[in-house]
Amino acid sequence: MNHIFDPALSPVAIKSLRPTQMTVGMREVHKKRQSWREHDQKDAHKASAFLGAHMVPVVIGPKKNRYVIDHHHLVRALHEEGVESVLVSVVADLSVLEKDAFWVLLDNRGWIHPFDDKGRRCAYNEIPKSIDGLTNDPYRSLAGEVREFGGYAKSNAPFSEFQWADFLRRRIKPSLLRDNFEDALQKAMVLVKSREANYLPGWSGPAWHAGS
Repeated sequence: MNHIFDPALSPVAIKSLRPTQMTVGMREVHKKRQSWREHDQKDAHKASAFLGAHMVPVVIGPKKNRYVIDHHHLVRALHEEGVESVLVSVVADLSVLEKDAFWVLLDNRGWIHPFDDKGRRCAYNEIPKSIDGLTNDPYRSLAGEVREFGGYAKSNAPFSEFQWADFLRRRIKPSLLRDNFEDALQKAMVLVKSREANYLPGWSGPAWHAGS
């Protein structure tokens, strides 16, 4: 996502942040935990520099709660690493809205992804109220790994990796993904280059012409 942010002047407790999606890919969370460790978090200066370069975009909602609209994987990773607070950037202050109107507006702007680990759309009130309530979607992990290997390009489209996850969910059996991730990854790398994926953000399959 591309936004113009208003940086917060003080850290915000991760436990107080509310997600706008239901799942994450835990493989990606694990990688971000490793990245945090590699930045030598015991060095206060390096840790502050890392957090300063990864400010979390939020929207202020009813009761002044802060809702994360991007970087859920990073926030979850930092939370699991024992980090208590992060720097945030306020994208919009929507605290004057009633709860129902708030969620509808976020939905219309593409700032929420209320889909569970089966790809099913859920009610707004089923979205977790805390970062540690996010559950694992193995297909989101697969989609993230495919992008890392160049299967498709990074896109600014909202929740683009989840769109790829849903594409793969419909074509790769859960048993294969569960029992042999490497085989599932190889199959996914072929699928994402196919013509049937050309509508997805960041598609980078071979050039082709209609009727060819």
